[in-house]
Amino acid sequence: MTLRVEMSADESVATIYIIGRFDFNIHQDFRKAYEKVKGTASKYIISLADTQYIDSSALGMLLLLRDSAGGDKSDVTIITGNEEVKKILTISNFEKLFKIS
Repeated sequence: MTLRVEMSADESVATIYIIGRFDFNIHQDFRKAYEKVKGTASKYIISLADTQYIDSSALGMLLLLRDSAGGDKSDVTIITGNEEVKKILTISNFEKLFKIS
């Protein structure tokens, strides 16, 4: 598992890349990543393009990020590349809470 954060040039967009498994093992790193840029970033992009596995704790972490980013007013996009990951997000009705591409 690898997690890295990149900020846009104007620091308004934080992109969090998760490579490998997105599960409880990265809970603290994921929380620290979005809390570190809170107040600076107004938009979050979560790249799951290179994520092979996602579990229920990862879904919970995404919901916590959404709440931290402003709830219904938040601007959070999830990018998927793996059909299994996209299927889990769809089954969980995350397209109603996030922009998913």
